This record gives sequence, C-alpha cells and structure tokens, in this order.
Amino acid sequence: MTEQKLRVAKIERTTNETKIAVELNLDGTGNAEVQTGVPFMDHMLDLFIKHGLFDGKIIADGDTHIDDHHTTEDIGIVLGQVIREALGDKKGIKRYGNAFVPMDDALAQVVIDCSNRPHLEYRVEPVLKDKVGTFDTELVHEFLWKFALEARMNVHVIVPYGHNTHHIIEAIFKALARAIDDAVQIDPRVKGVPSTKGLLT
Repeated sequence: MTEQKLRVAKIERTTNETKIAVELNLDGTGNAEVQTGVPFMDHMLDLFIKHGLFDGKIIADGDTHIDDHHTTEDIGIVLGQVIREALGDKKGIKRYGNAFVPMDDALAQVVIDCSNRPHLEYRVEPVLKDKVGTFDTELVHEFLWKFALEARMNVHVIVPYGHNTHHIIEAIFKALARAIDDAVQIDPRVKGVPSTKGLLT
C-alpha cells in the first residue's frame, strides 16, 4: 500500500492592517489553536477545525480597534490559501463535498467543488441580526467569499430557515468544515484527478 503524502501547509501574511499565520493538516483529528483577536471568529474557527477533523493553528493580530473587518477578511484569504496548498495536485480526492448541519432552530447546507473555479453562492434566507455580540454579521459573507476565492473552490451556502443568528452562522461554519472534509478525502477508485480535463490546479 502506497503511503499517503502529508497534506499540511503553513502560510504567514503581513500587511499594514493585519498579521495572520495559519497552519493546517487536512488529515488531522480536530486539534485546534485559535487566537484572532475577534472572539466570535475564535469560536467559529475553533469549531471549523474540530468538525472538519483537521489539525490547525490560526493566529491573527489585526486592527480590531477600528473594527473586525480586516482581520476576518484576511483570515479567510490565508485559510483559503493554506487549504489550496495542502491539497497539492488534488490527485485521488473525491473533489465534491456536501454537508447538512442542524443547529437547534437553524439548518445549513454547504456544497463544495474543489474545481479551481472560485465562486460563492450565498443563499441565506433568514434575515440575520446586524451583530452577534460585537461581531458584524455581514462579515460572514466577506469571509466566505475571500475563502472561496483563495481556496479556488466553488462554495454554495444554503440556509433555508433559522431564527437565532448565532445558530445560523455556527451551522454554516460546521457545514463548511464537514463539506470540505468530505471533498478532500482520498478515494482509492480515483486515478489521477477527478476531471475529464485531467487538471484541477
């Protein structure tokens, strides 16, 4: 049996607004270390790593004295880049992933295609409250869009119903994690990359 290559990546990104460092192992067990300076994102990223069964470390230092926008956006950028790098040539992966996750009153579905064609379809039917604690909920879309762009994934987020804004966002992040975990699994039946084009990079 051929030994599987470690699918691990680490990227650091520094701008005048933020300093972000992300390490991720796609084939982990859910060990997470998250310190972003944005408490709500700490919670979401911690559960993202744990429910995706990744091993990850996400450390951020940003201009949160202004607001959480730059930090949240830049984490999405770097996390997407790390997953793309960890996937490498994508040989043998399932490519597509799908997850439904309920969170009390809310239900979220996330569907992933590791296609190298980035797109975010964000169909969240319930109206979110403007804030969860001090976190601006419009940043969820910003994070997901930048993540999809940098991971070069097709990401569809569908929330047909839900009442509690915290529950809705938590269900999205858990479903995102599980859909990615599904899509990046190695399928021994797949020879090369799962594409008639012969290329996913």
